[in-house]
This record gives sequence, C-alpha cells and structure tokens, in this order.
Amino acid sequence: MASTVVSEKRPGYGQLLRTPGALSFLIPGFAARQPFAMLTIGIVLLVQHTTGSYGSAGAVAAVTGVSMAVFAPQSGKLADRFGQRAVLVPGVIVHSAAVSLLVVLALAGAPLWALFLAAVPAGASVPQVGPMVRARWAAKLGGGTSQAEGSGGGTPLMPTAAAFESVTDEFTFVVGPVLATALCTGVHPAAGLITEAVLTLVGGLFFAAQRATQPAFGTLAAAGRADAEPHRSALSVPGVRVLIVAFLGIGAVFGGMQVSLTAFSEEIGNPGANGLLYGVFAAGNMLAGIAMGAVAWKTGPRRRLILGYAGLTVAASLLWTAHSVLLLGALGLVVGLCIAPALITGYTIVETLIPATARTEAFTWLTGAVALGQALAVTVAGRLADAQGSAAGFLVPAAGTALAFVTLIALRSRLRPREASRVAARAAARGIGHRVPVAVD
Repeated sequence: MASTVVSEKRPGYGQLLRTPGALSFLIPGFAARQPFAMLTIGIVLLVQHTTGSYGSAGAVAAVTGVSMAVFAPQSGKLADRFGQRAVLVPGVIVHSAAVSLLVVLALAGAPLWALFLAAVPAGASVPQVGPMVRARWAAKLGGGTSQAEGSGGGTPLMPTAAAFESVTDEFTFVVGPVLATALCTGVHPAAGLITEAVLTLVGGLFFAAQRATQPAFGTLAAAGRADAEPHRSALSVPGVRVLIVAFLGIGAVFGGMQVSLTAFSEEIGNPGANGLLYGVFAAGNMLAGIAMGAVAWKTGPRRRLILGYAGLTVAASLLWTAHSVLLLGALGLVVGLCIAPALITGYTIVETLIPATARTEAFTWLTGAVALGQALAVTVAGRLADAQGSAAGFLVPAAGTALAFVTLIALRSRLRPREASRVAARAAARGIGHRVPVAVD
C-alpha cells in the first residue's frame, strides 16, 4: 500500500534553478542535447528522399539507434570513471564527422550497405548530454550516494530536477523535429542532418568546457569517502533491467510515431504537417512534465510508474484508428501527456536503485533503451508503412507499450529499493536526520 507524504509542498522550479552553479551547465546542456531530437527524423527524411523507401530510411535510422543503444552505456561508464569532458570532446568530433560522411554517401547514391556502415559510428558517438546533466543534478542535490525520492542525504529537489530534465528533453523534441523537417523540406533534404552535426559539435564543446560542475569521477574511495561502495555495473541491478524494458516501450512510441506521422503527412499530400503533428505530441509530453514537477505526490513512484504506463498503453493503442489531422493531433497530444509520467518516474526510481559510482551509466542505459526501442520501431513501422500505409505503422507503438507494460506488471517487485533500510541506518549512524518521509510503493 502506498504511504502518504507528510512533508511540506514540493520545492518548485524557481528554487531548483537557484541552485548554485545550475545555470552554468543547464544552458550549454540544452544547446548540446538539441541535435539529438533531429538525428532520426533527419536520417529518415534524407534517405527516404534519396532511395524513395521508408523501409530503407527506417533501416538506416535503426542502425544508428542500435549503435547508440549498444555504445551509450559504455560512454556512461567511461564518464563515471574518467570524467564527462574526457568522453564528450572526442565523442562530438567523431559524431560530426560520421554524420557528415552519411550525408555525403546518401547524396552520392551510395548502396544501402554503405549507409549502414556510416550509421554505426554516427550512432555510437551520439553525445549522452541528457544523462550527463542528470548526473550533475544528482551530484549537486544528492551528494555522493544514491537516494530514495526525497530521502537519505539528498534533498526534496531531486524529483523536481527529474521532472525539469524531462521537460527540457521534451522541449527539444518539440523544436528538433519541427526544425529538421522545415530544413529538409524547405531548404535541402540534407539540411537537417548538416545542422544536427554542427549543433552537436558546437554545443557539445561548450558543455564540456563547464568543468566546475562536472561530477567527481572515479570511485568514491578515490575521493576519500569512508563509506565507499565497490563499483559494479548498473545492469547488474534487477530493477534497472526492468526499467530498461519499460523504456524500450517508450522508444517504440517515439520511433513508431516519427515514421508513421511522416507517412501519414505524405498520404494526405501535406509533408509539412509532419513537424506540426510531432510537435503537438512532444508538447503534450512537455506539459505533463511541467505538471509532474509541480505536484507533491502522495503515492509512491512505483505505483505512479505503473499507472502512467497503463495510460500510455491505452492511448498508444488508439493511434491507428485516426484518419484525420485533427483526430491524430488530439490522440498524439494524449500519448505525449502519458509519456512524461512514465519517463520522469523511471528516472526517479533508478536513482534509488544504484550506487553513485554507476549513476551516469544507469542513466545512459535508460537513454540507450529509448534509442533501441526507437530504432526497432522505426524499422518495423517503416516496412509496415511501405506495405500497408501509416495506419499499420501506428500499430508499432501499441504493441511496444503493451509488451513493456505486461513485463512491468510482472516484475514490479524488483523496482523496490532493496538497500533503503541500509542507507537509512548508515545515515542515522552519522547523525543525519530524515525529515521528509516519503512514499516508497
């Protein structure tokens, strides 16, 4: 049964943004993550233009997503060990070069296998700025240990920070696809990807330059912590694996909608509607994220995740029924409103499951899961859209969320922080008061 929060009203965004040093990494972090929302749709639009096939375009985008999903956690692990700047600087340089090569090959009419080869480094080197920003928030607000929501040595601002980051992510998904679509349809089919490469390089280097807010790297023991825990992979924690499945389903929504909305816009003879429809979907996500951060919840994060995912599954299952721009926009808005609770709560829960030495790695596993789900959905939805039209493509988000929801229900017990009592006892021994009892179920 969920317990009741007896603390005061949750701190707001204003208090969060007044955290010393926060703006120094938030502003460049926003600029550096903006290109992420442009990559998949930029590839789809360019390759579809040069090959005439949504299936081929989706396959190339899928290779990029799979490559990112495979290499992103390794990037996070390296950032935890050697520091964010050491990973980010070479990463953005490689990414910009790889995307530029992909553009050249696509415009030259290179065979599909050559595009696949170029897509591998393009995806592997996607800068993991979102997880890095989340790790900086955790270091600022939660100290050196992983904390339950509002408990332990952290502060009640951590859930607000998680919501703020989701809002920021979704704002990029409002701007990014619209910008990429406008550039590809109004300037040149390659303009979206070229802009993505330039923004990644400039924004990434700017973010990497903010060294003062970079979390301490290496083990806690190396930092002189008496309560240091041995380093272990985030993937070894069962709850993290459950959240990965849930985030795969969320990725299926992103990928399935990107391709299917593009196909739908082509079918109605209005390609420009694609960016608008996807923007409405992302705007719903952003609005829900703002609300999530402003509410002091009286139910635990695990229950909120299950309820939010149930709503997402129902909403996604209705997308294939829409046959007009107005109805599809309305359903897309509802789907977006349901994604934010699942994303935000998932990131909140993972913070309670892992030691600080695996924090960035855990965040990148979740981000990589979204990318992998997106990649698989882009591939399947692209082939279905080629063969049966956009309505068939919209079945992919429905299937992805349904499978993930069943897994989440079956394995929900693994999302309980098993070390919460040990953390509380250790804090009590050090004389740290727990003034903010929280919901844990």
